[in-house]
Amino acid sequence: MNSTLQTMKESWQPLAPLVSVPYTEAEYQARINLLNELIDEVGENEGHPLASLMEIVGIAVSSYEQNHCSIPASTPQDVLAYLMAEHQLKQNDLPEIGSQGVVSEILRGKRQLNARQIQALSLRFSISADVFLS
Repeated sequence: MNSTLQTMKESWQPLAPLVSVPYTEAEYQARINLLNELIDEVGENEGHPLASLMEIVGIAVSSYEQNHCSIPASTPQDVLAYLMAEHQLKQNDLPEIGSQGVVSEILRGKRQLNARQIQALSLRFSISADVFLS
């Protein structure tokens, strides 16, 4: 065994439980807690010494979520209602969709979002337009 591999072997044992892919809910929660601490510490500083560790833990968390967490099906109206609640918006706060009456009809399912409205919402909330397509 070469010296680099030997050094990695010795260093890996204490780190493995922190950065390995979680397979149980308890392991997942431990990775989430670590990731939150890393985010608090690193923030958006890509040059931070722990930035790559934050990325690795994020990938491990994402792997667990892809295999164990299902995303419920949502209608475009559900997505819009969620975004409005999350951003504390009222129906008249969305002029890019139309009048308060138009927003109300969309939320009640009486009217569908059109391509222009979807594009405007995608830009406003910095999300993929795909979330509004059912």
